[in-house]
Amino acid sequence: MFALPRRTVLIGAAVAPIAACNTNTGELTAAPTTTAPGQVLAATADIPVGSGKVVGGTVVTQPKPGVFEAFVARCTHAGCKLTVGAAGPATSGGVTDGMLNCPCHGSQFGLDGEVLRGPAVTPLTPVAVKVQGADVVAG
Repeated sequence: MFALPRRTVLIGAAVAPIAACNTNTGELTAAPTTTAPGQVLAATADIPVGSGKVVGGTVVTQPKPGVFEAFVARCTHAGCKLTVGAAGPATSGGVTDGMLNCPCHGSQFGLDGEVLRGPAVTPLTPVAVKVQGADVVAG
C-alpha cells in the first residue's frame, strides 16, 4: 500500500476546495467561498426583483424590491456549484422562476436560501451584503 507523506496531505487540503460532512445530517457541505468586505458583487440594476445572479462563488438575490441577500453558491447537499444558467428546466441549475436550482441532484432553494425541494435539507450559507450607491457589496 502506498502512503502519502503527512505534509503532502496537509498542503493538498489547504489548496484544494474540500467538502466537509455534516455529522448531524450526513450531508456534504462545501467550504465557504470568501468575499472581501467592500467587494462589489453586482450592480443593483443587474439583480431583478424575484430573481438572482451567480457572481463567482456567491449568488445574490432580490426577493423583494430593495432587499438584497447573498449566499455561498454551493448546494448544501453535495457541494455542487450553483451555475449562472438562468433559463430552462430546474435541473439545468442557476436561477429560474424565483428559485435557485442545483444542477447535480435537483435541490431547489428559495431566494431567501431556504430549501424548497431536496435532497438538500440545510439552507444555503448566507453571505453578508449591503447596498452602497448602485452596487451590492460584500460586508
